Amino acid sequence: MTKTVTETKSTGDDAVPPLSQGVRRHLGRNLRSLYSGCLTEPVGERIEALIARLGKSRG
Repeated sequence: MTKTVTETKSTGDDAVPPLSQGVRRHLGRNLRSLYSGCLTEPVGERIEALIARLGKSRG
């Protein structure tokens, strides 16, 4: 039986996520694999300038 979106939304602070632990683990592994290359790529000049500005504003 398939649940609708409204049936899977949490109603409390301690509500269980609508995805099973196995599904969340599978998604996490695949997302880490997909984006792992981004961590080794150089940062663009514009982003580097924004990061520098953030560093200066923090003191």
